[in-house]
Amino acid sequence: MASLFSISSSPFFFSSVKPHFSQRKRPTLHLTVPFTVKSLLSPATDTPSPAVQTFWQWLCDKGVVSANSPVVKPGIVPEGLGLIAQRDMSRNEVVLEVPKKFWINPDTVASSEIGKLCGGLKPWVSVALFLLREKSNKDSLWRSYLEILPEQTNSTIYWSEEELSELQGTQLLNTTLGVKEYVQSEFLKIKEEIILPNKHLFPSITMDDFIWAFGILRSRAFSRLRGQNLVLIPLADLINHNSSITTEDNAWEIKGGGLFSRDVLFSLRTPVSVKSGEQVYIQYDLGKSNAELALDYGFVESRSDRNAYTLTLEISESDPFFGDKLDIAESNGLVGETAYFDIVLGHSLPPALLPYLRLVALGGTDAFLLESIFRNSVWGHLELPVSRANEELICRVVRNACRTALSGYKTTIEEDEKLLEGGNLDPRLEIAVGVRAGEKRVLEQIDEIFKNRELELDELEYYQERRLKDLGLVGEQGDIIFWEPK
Repeated sequence: MASLFSISSSPFFFSSVKPHFSQRKRPTLHLTVPFTVKSLLSPATDTPSPAVQTFWQWLCDKGVVSANSPVVKPGIVPEGLGLIAQRDMSRNEVVLEVPKKFWINPDTVASSEIGKLCGGLKPWVSVALFLLREKSNKDSLWRSYLEILPEQTNSTIYWSEEELSELQGTQLLNTTLGVKEYVQSEFLKIKEEIILPNKHLFPSITMDDFIWAFGILRSRAFSRLRGQNLVLIPLADLINHNSSITTEDNAWEIKGGGLFSRDVLFSLRTPVSVKSGEQVYIQYDLGKSNAELALDYGFVESRSDRNAYTLTLEISESDPFFGDKLDIAESNGLVGETAYFDIVLGHSLPPALLPYLRLVALGGTDAFLLESIFRNSVWGHLELPVSRANEELICRVVRNACRTALSGYKTTIEEDEKLLEGGNLDPRLEIAVGVRAGEKRVLEQIDEIFKNRELELDELEYYQERRLKDLGLVGEQGDIIFWEPK
């Protein structure tokens, strides 16, 4: 029966690919930021580079910003590049507005010289090709923007094999490798179909180039805007994340340019008050785990609820009741023979986890609950313990799976905590230690929950006892009531 339960991690991609973290809030915004997250009051610390100054002048020349009275300007900050307030700003005040003609999205690609070649591609693939084409074009209209983009971030997709070895045993390692494999497969397809037949447009694009473009989009692209699924917005994408901001509301919106204007604007607002000279921040996504933050942006947070672990439950095709169990699961919103449950540190188990575990483990004398007469009520029965044997089985299997997963790491939690307390770690090692320590804490939490449940098995009330009570056949002391024949 151990095969009914596994702990694994699958790739989490753009919306065109089925996401793995199906139970978590989907990300609505992707932006770049290096590892370190500073306070809300981080000031600019240096003069912008010539490339940044050229980019700013380009924005001024194009009328995207006002050179005389800008609200924010790019600046060197502890995170790298950021947006620095040029005056005091109140909460929800507009920071900047960027017209649609300065966005980079699939529409931009469609109207470009490679548009006809990219018509049938996934949106992110077409935009990635566009970035690489424009990057190689010295006369590109987007050159000033492209030259301020980082060569890489601390996202795990850019890590070396040695750096990735620090993630041994983690779900993040599996996810990272899966993402890179996915990107490589997409690259090999377009290399054969588009790049090689059109060398005059794509003189030299390597797998590393394509990974770079993928990482830029994953970290910087705004998504799920009104009518837009994937958009790069120059200047706006310089805004950094801060964990001290605990709201995502009203940070940005798409709106019209005015009563007599047909232009569409991306409008960015500050969620908190900011003083002149301070950096403007937003919250990227409160629902992301540290593994997702590390994969997307290249940083982690110390907040305990950023630590999560995904449990994978599977209805085996060899199960004699496979069809019945699959039908019951799908009738209750769990599509397919595999279900994913995200367990967050310090939070209770997802409500559907225990019923699904009981369903997967259902067999023997408990299999009567799978009969058609129970079909409309079986999930309600599964929300409570079915039998001692069923409950004992799920506890044993879950605990064994947790112990197996914990044995796959190269370090203990104590060793990880000692490293973190020592400080002065390389940023990527700090990410690795933070993620693996967080995963292990969640696994220990899960194990503890089911350990305590094992200790309560004799005290739980099971289906047969509840049924007898419903029929009035059990007394107040739990004894079965018998009637003497007359």
